Amino acid sequence: MSIYSPSIEKLIESFEKLPSIGHKTATRLAFHMLDLGEQEVQEFISSIQNARKNLKYCSKCFNISDTDPCTICANPKRDENVICVVEDVKDIIAMERTHEYKGVYHVLHGSISPMNGIGPEDIKIKELLNRISESKVKEVILATNPRVEGEATAIYLSKLIKPFGIKVTRIAHGIPVGGDLEYTDEITLMKALEGRREI
Repeated sequence: MSIYSPSIEKLIESFEKLPSIGHKTATRLAFHMLDLGEQEVQEFISSIQNARKNLKYCSKCFNISDTDPCTICANPKRDENVICVVEDVKDIIAMERTHEYKGVYHVLHGSISPMNGIGPEDIKIKELLNRISESKVKEVILATNPRVEGEATAIYLSKLIKPFGIKVTRIAHGIPVGGDLEYTDEITLMKALEGRREI
């Protein structure tokens, strides 16, 4: 039996449905929401509703945006000859934080995972190939995650893109800055060796 009223319990359960939110954090968030003023609560609700209503997929790269094309695709300073392929919209945010990448993106919205019933036709591969065939792309950077599914997706994409005569690269994976060799697993070390470069 819960120590909270049904309304509070329902609010806690709603927060627990969010990724990485456990019971303690959900409880803290629920009580924080209850402490907010009416206007703050309405602004919070409104921001969620507006995001759901106004956000759409960019017709070029499938990023989530208020505009179509998205601000990255519409930016004339971006190099449209280089496409960085990522699994998720959140990966674009990570790449943009580096302030180093000046090309455009293509969001797959997943990775190939036969175990989870996700095949090549379930993610935005066909759209990527159409985009490559209709433009003057010089390089495709495969920045899928370094998991089994991400690696399989990168290999699959590489085989599909190479016949276009386009340079296909894979982001390097390996030991993080500040990491110790002694605590690094074999696969990460192997990737670090593969991605080594001359200095």
